[in-house]
Order: sequence, then C-alpha cells, then structure tokens
Amino acid sequence: MPRVVTGKYRGAILAAPKGDATRPTTDKVKEAIFSSIQGRVSGCNFLDLFSGTGQMGIEALSRGAEKVVLVDKGTPAISVISKNLEKIRIGRNDPSVKVMKRSAVAALEALKDEKFDIVYLDPPYKIAFDEAVKVADLLTKYDMLTEDGLMIVEHSAEEPFNTDVINMKFSRSCSYGLCVVTFFSKN
Repeated sequence: MPRVVTGKYRGAILAAPKGDATRPTTDKVKEAIFSSIQGRVSGCNFLDLFSGTGQMGIEALSRGAEKVVLVDKGTPAISVISKNLEKIRIGRNDPSVKVMKRSAVAALEALKDEKFDIVYLDPPYKIAFDEAVKVADLLTKYDMLTEDGLMIVEHSAEEPFNTDVINMKFSRSCSYGLCVVTFFSKN
C-alpha cells in the first residue's frame, strides 16, 4: 500500500485500485524523486498525469504544493484518488486540488492556459516513451512549464526510451532497479 512519506499528511496509508492495471510508485522511488526536487515543491503547481492512486500529487500537497492536478482516465483510479483525498480530508471543492478523468493529452488540452512547476508522469511502462513525447510536445506548444519547470517521467529500464527525440532538454536519469526516472526541463 502506498503511503505519504513526509509533510502535513505524513504516514497516511493510501488505497490502490485492485488488480495490476495500476502500478503505484514504490516508496523508495517516491522518496528519491522528492528528495531531488525538495526545494521546488513548496508553493508549486504540480501536475500528476497517469495519477493512479494520486499518491505523487498527494505527496506534493503534503510537502506544501500550492495546487495539484491529478489526472487519470480510468474509472477505478479516479475512484481511488477520491477516496485517498477524503482520507486526508481534502474535499471536492478544495481549490488546491483538481481531479480530472481524462487522458493525459485531453487534460493538457483542457489545461493549456495554466502553468506548472512540476509535471510528473508515470504511464504504463509499455507506452511511457510515446506518452512522454506527446506530453513534452504539448507542454512546449502551450508553454505550460514555468521558466525553471520540470517534466519527470517514470519508465522501465527494459523499454526503449530515447531522450534525444523528446521536445525538451534532458537533465538526467536515475535508475532504481528496473525503474528509471528521467528529468527534463524547458529548452
């Protein structure tokens, strides 16, 4: 079960959808990601695409993010995200959180006039590269990242992931077993 690692909601145990359609980010990887962006989270606008359980966005909220948008197209995932938000006492009308039941591309089209400091995506590993390309193209097209904003992609070491063709500046990749986390910034 995913849990909130630190901050305001520290220790909260979060629900996950049944079955293997959702693969929650492990605590080890989540802690590593947030340690590397620690100084950027407080007061940021955080977009969590392929949100699954909502745990990455909830972790960002716990650490002081000003606004979090949680996006997933799956009905079971949206249901679990809602339950997890209720668990930490975030209501549907809370202005700091927005939940969207849409594909990543549809959500970005709907959010095109907003700016984000951090965009995190953890798509199914088989489609991670294709989704990262689409997301980067839309973030660039609509200028959705702040000047020092980041796009962070969780993907598999076993699947091809060519950073050279992604329409953003490659910063670094960190491996955690079969999981790789790759960071990009604006060109």
